[in-house]
Amino acid sequence: MAPVSAVFASIPSPPTGVYHVGPLTIHMYGVMLLLAIAACIWLTGSRWVRWGGDWDLIYRMSIWGVIAGIIGARLYHDITSWNQDSAIHAHWYGPFAVWSGGLGVWGGIPLGVLAGAWVVHRAGASVTLMMDAVAPGLLLAQGIGRWGNWWNQELYGKHTTLPWALEIHGKTNADLYHPTFLYEFIWDIFGVLVLLWIDRRFKLRRPALFALYVVIYTAFRMYEETLRIDPSSHLWGQRINFWVALVCFVASLAFFVWWQFVRKPKADVPKSRARPVPKGPTMAVPRGRVR
Repeated sequence: MAPVSAVFASIPSPPTGVYHVGPLTIHMYGVMLLLAIAACIWLTGSRWVRWGGDWDLIYRMSIWGVIAGIIGARLYHDITSWNQDSAIHAHWYGPFAVWSGGLGVWGGIPLGVLAGAWVVHRAGASVTLMMDAVAPGLLLAQGIGRWGNWWNQELYGKHTTLPWALEIHGKTNADLYHPTFLYEFIWDIFGVLVLLWIDRRFKLRRPALFALYVVIYTAFRMYEETLRIDPSSHLWGQRINFWVALVCFVASLAFFVWWQFVRKPKADVPKSRARPVPKGPTMAVPRGRVR
């Protein structure tokens, strides 16, 4: 009786991630990406406008940031999963088929941020302030985007019999796995709340909040990589993305500590007094003689 109850207590997977509506083909993975992008734009824009900015810059930054982010994310996936992902080689358009899954956040975030920073700089606004405005939104988008993995039945974890196990390719105990998509979604939402609280509670030196966003995300991502069983390159016994997350975690944490607590901002550096210019003797002019 226990195995039966364990099966019914599990999380079911959707029967399909693709739906046809007339001539249209809707990929739920893409729908979740659109929802994630919309949520990021909404949260970022709300914060930016509250700080005195305008929505026009948010829209322009988002267009270029999203395009560059998708290109960077797909490039990272193609490079790091060239020999593991057979879908890349299934068709001539395989390397570009983002609707089938396969976006690496490690390539998407850096390229998207660089493109967005270029737009903000060209507009004459503060890049560091915008980075802190967008940080909670990026984490929110990453959490929502993970539901695309649920629709595609991909990137799940090791076998488990926990009550919240995820059903994959069947309804037996052998088909139950850790729902890593759900773990990351919960962690990311929690991280968004933490970032918003820190930004309201403390005085930060921009872009310290962005550094904390990277710290929060990578801290959990390292653990998540120890659970996942999808094909991946390995280095020293761990998945390659574990090491990428570790490097980003250490670098961002070190930057945050140095930037927020150690570095002396230019405004706090005492200015050296200008040396007085010596004055020579002055010549007296008799009063009343100047015409």
